[in-house]
This record gives sequence, C-alpha cells and structure tokens, in this order.
Amino acid sequence: MDSDVQEEIPVREEFFFCGGVETQIIKCGPWTNLFDEQSVTRPKLLVFVIPGNPGFSPFYLPFAKSLYSLTKGRLPVWMISHAGFALAPKDKKILAAPEEPNAQEIEDIYGLNGQIQHKIAFLRAHVPKDVKLILIGHSIGSYIVLRVMKDAPELPVIHSFLLFPTIERMAETPNGRIATPLLCWFRYVLYATGYLVLKPCPEIIKSFLIKKALERLSFTCEIPLENLLQPFCLANAAYLGSQEMIQVRKRDDEAIKELLPKLTFYYGKTDGWCPVKYYEDMKKDFPGGDIRLCEKGISHAFVLGFSQEVAAIVADWMNNKLPKI
Repeated sequence: MDSDVQEEIPVREEFFFCGGVETQIIKCGPWTNLFDEQSVTRPKLLVFVIPGNPGFSPFYLPFAKSLYSLTKGRLPVWMISHAGFALAPKDKKILAAPEEPNAQEIEDIYGLNGQIQHKIAFLRAHVPKDVKLILIGHSIGSYIVLRVMKDAPELPVIHSFLLFPTIERMAETPNGRIATPLLCWFRYVLYATGYLVLKPCPEIIKSFLIKKALERLSFTCEIPLENLLQPFCLANAAYLGSQEMIQVRKRDDEAIKELLPKLTFYYGKTDGWCPVKYYEDMKKDFPGGDIRLCEKGISHAFVLGFSQEVAAIVADWMNNKLPKI
C-alpha cells in the first residue's frame, strides 16, 4: 500500500477507565465516539482487534491502517490493549465510558478471565447496540474472541477472524514447552529483574533502546511505545502468559460448534504456538468450518513484517462476506 495513503488515515489514541483500569484504545477512521454520531453517519459495522500477548496495540497499527484502506475506509478499525499493558502519558486525559461512567471493577483483571471480561465491558460501554461487530483475534486474542462470543451472546458479532489462534494445548507446543517454566516457575525472578533494572533506568535511555530495537525490526509506528519497557506492563504480560499456559488446554469444541458459521480460522505452517497438527485436528473435527492454512510463509508474529499481507487476506474475506450481510 502507498505510504502516503496510510499517512492520510485518521488515527487517534485514547485512554479510558474500563473495569477500573486505564485502557488504551487506538482508533482508525474519523469516528471517535459512536454514541455521538447521528444515525445517518454512524457506521453499521465496527472492526475490533484483540491482540496477542505481549502484543502491544501500537504494533497492530500498520495492520489496522492497511485493513481500513483495503475496505475503502467504510468501517472504523479499533484496537484495544490488554488491561495493564499500557500506561497513559502524564499529559494524557483518561476518559470515562459514554454509557458506564461508574463501571464496576473486574476481579483479577490482569489474569486471563479478567482480560476477557475487560473486553466485554468495553464493547458493552462503547459500542451502540445497533452497530454490528467484526472481531479479529490474534494468538491468545483468538481465545479471548471465542470467550467473548460465548460469554456475551447479546453482542451483535456477525463474524470473527482468528489469526494464528492459540486456543488449545498451549503448554504442549514447542514454544509453550520453553515458555511454561519461565512464566510459571521463574516469573518472580523476571519481575524482580525488571523492576531492579528498568525502574531506575532514565526514560531517555529506554526510548533509545526501544528506537534501536524497532530499527532492527524495520518497524515504524506513530504511537509511542514507551510501555514496552515499563516493569508494570511487562509484569502483567508475564502474569497473563502464565495463566495462558495453565488454562488454555482443552479446545472448547462445544463453543466452536455453536459459533462455527461466524468463525474463520487462519493457521500458520511453521507456528511454534499452534502447530500444523492443531490445524489438521480442526479440519478433521469441523469439516464444515472455514479453517485455512497459510501458504505464504507468514510467521506467528505477523505484525513484524507481514501486516499488509495479513490485512489483504482479511480484507478479501470481509469484502466477499460484507455484501451478503
């Protein structure tokens, strides 16, 4: 996609209190508060992206902008950060939800179940009931999407795209066998190291390190990424990861069977978090489902180098399905 076109896409970063926690939302498109829009200008659909872990939302911005452009700017594309993954800058105002200014706190909001309820709370408070939803989940975001659809059936979700979905047996995967002892047994060592090393580190040095790391990844983003080296945010990412290893085990076949017409699965060929066998098992167990295997060599962390390719795939699905809706 032409970079000049991407730069023209309206992008807005906002922070809201959701479940008692400040929550980062990145919005692509001219729509900011859907409740303020007149019925004639309000979009009929909202594309809502739930990231992986530690998939900080700004990493998904190139994907969201590409998707917005490829769907001809008809639909807002919003991305939500996981609770505790982003801290608002000191000069940034934290807003109240338009419909639930005094929302109740969510129990264990930084854990897996809390993160699911966090997404449900946001959608209930920020999306009018007459605006339909297209959910996009990446990695553990796919698991969260399934639970959102299962736990909040009143939400008007018309379709969900589950990209490189980690929805089962995470601890048994090649990456899971490495991550499980680190996240479950040595997590407190990681916490202590993070706070001892990063907490006293001057912000200018953190910014320099982030800049150099992003340069090596050939990644640019207009949203600041200082939260990448915030001990509080890293600790929450590790805590969520430990719960994923423990809780994401048996595939929820009952929910998948019920929701199958609204689901598209996209697996990777060389994915250390959801091996090809998981794809083959899904195809065998749900022969009528829209379950696909990537033929383009795209990695699990597609936001690092393959955002436009994945956006083109999702946009093609959406452009084919939307005329039928």
